[in-house]
Amino acid sequence: MFSDKHKAAGVCYPQGFTAAGVRAGIKKNGNLDVAVIYTQKEAAVAGVFTKNLVAAAPVHLSKIVVNTGTAHAVVANAGCANACTGEQGIRDAEAMATIAANELGCRQDDVIVASTGLIGSNLPMDKMEAGIKDAVKQLSREGSVNAGNAIITTDTYSKACATEVTIGGVEVRFGAIAKGSGMIRPDMATMLCFITTDADIDQKLLQEALRDATEVSFNCMTVDGDMSTNDSVVVLANGAAGNKKIVDKSADYQTFYETLKTICIELAKRIAADGEGASKFLTINVTGAESFADAKKVGMSVANSPLVKTAFFGQDANPGRTICAIGYSGVHVVPEKITIKFGGLTVYDKGLVTKFDSDEMRKVLTEHDITVDIELGLGSAQATVYTCDYTFAYIKLNADYTT
Repeated sequence: MFSDKHKAAGVCYPQGFTAAGVRAGIKKNGNLDVAVIYTQKEAAVAGVFTKNLVAAAPVHLSKIVVNTGTAHAVVANAGCANACTGEQGIRDAEAMATIAANELGCRQDDVIVASTGLIGSNLPMDKMEAGIKDAVKQLSREGSVNAGNAIITTDTYSKACATEVTIGGVEVRFGAIAKGSGMIRPDMATMLCFITTDADIDQKLLQEALRDATEVSFNCMTVDGDMSTNDSVVVLANGAAGNKKIVDKSADYQTFYETLKTICIELAKRIAADGEGASKFLTINVTGAESFADAKKVGMSVANSPLVKTAFFGQDANPGRTICAIGYSGVHVVPEKITIKFGGLTVYDKGLVTKFDSDEMRKVLTEHDITVDIELGLGSAQATVYTCDYTFAYIKLNADYTT
């Protein structure tokens, strides 16, 4: 389990970063809803965004910033997604960046912009402007918790973590905040994730590291199979640690990448576990595949199956639902080579549903964390997918939630 020793420090754990979260009145419940993260020292920036063709205005703007290679700040809001808002939405996203830039003393194209919330509504720019200005005034090394709370929507809690690693004999720190609970599926989810580090690293390598880390983390989780319009994962690396700059795929790069990947996987787990109304957290390990892509595809097919998810909620093993989802995954499989285990108990083996001890299975299915192991028997590739169950609460929340 990832240590939460520096969790409260979050994005402010690395040297040179400050943050704030304020109430601007965008969320109807009056909670914190505007966040700013800032580094005075210019940072290399990398980003991975939704592949939904109906991408929100801030996504388009942030892609442009990432392409410049550097940034100083992130400004984000919750309560309004600024998606499907046309040219006005683009102007509003640009205005968010301009307001933040003017207050911080940097350029507009130094500011990453992100939004989450209701789709189809315009941002209340009077509230947004006041909120951004207030957040900049409140920037501090203790601001990560408020910033994290300012970006959540249906989440039950803000996700955050922080850690350090030695690179080239120098301590390098990483911090992160993330949100996500519903409309979660690969590429990526209704999720925002902002990662900070004081490592000095080439921007192109930073982008590659983030892309690869995202593929085995945020792109391997699902709550309900819906792809959002606003997904954004952004990393800022300001070099304040003073390590020798990482310019190639050396041992230092591998250490950096493994740390970044660990953070992304941990946050992906927390997002999946906090799925709307969830009562179970499922880890689906697929082994024996012919490729990583095949293993992931099988895992996602099982993870997205409403019948599988409701079976785990009902604490009913019902392995037929799992093997069925494997069969329609679109991956070539051989039923006679497949083995499936729930919590270490075999429920399907080489073409047959097996008999299992009902008392032992009951113990497995009453747990919050459940592991599903699927061996395909075709190769050596593997993938792990994270998801949750479907409950009555999920139906009620989304039936009552206006999008």
